[in-house]
Amino acid sequence: MQTEIIIAGFGGQGILFAGQLLAYAAMDAKMEVTWIPSYGPEMRGGTANCTVIIADEEIGSPNVRNPKSVMAFNLPSLDKYEALVYPGGTLIANSSLINRPFERDDLKSVRLPANEIAEKIGDRRLVNMVMLGAMLDKSPVLSLESIEEALRNHLPERHKHLLPANYQALREGAAFSQSGSESVT
Repeated sequence: MQTEIIIAGFGGQGILFAGQLLAYAAMDAKMEVTWIPSYGPEMRGGTANCTVIIADEEIGSPNVRNPKSVMAFNLPSLDKYEALVYPGGTLIANSSLINRPFERDDLKSVRLPANEIAEKIGDRRLVNMVMLGAMLDKSPVLSLESIEEALRNHLPERHKHLLPANYQALREGAAFSQSGSESVT
């Protein structure tokens, strides 16, 4: 089993951290993993994406052409990656910043207002965990519990007070994905 994931958006959305967290959780589960970040020179607002490959056997190449899962945090990312998702794969889009419907109907897809969900929790920086929770609901390459454990084990000590909010964001993203809704209550 090998799963390729692309997480894409702009700097400041926690794109790279979400990918790194997936990689840590996979390593902790004794799986093979690659994590390749890519970002523009801007500190915030420039393009940012990463690819994560998780496998139970040796990974032949870290290059990804047709990912099984894409998390698109903004419209340019959806425009760039939607057509590349492997048929039957997973597409998660942040409807807070994406105002168009999906063009494909052969995917397990979710449009969720990740910004609004994160703000409802109390911290807009949790968008990445909301999106990650939704993706893991549709493509359970790892469990939410393994992601929570990776957060506990790898989050710097100065950020440990943020663990409960991160757990809540993961769970609310997964719950939203399960509900099939498109609005926050």
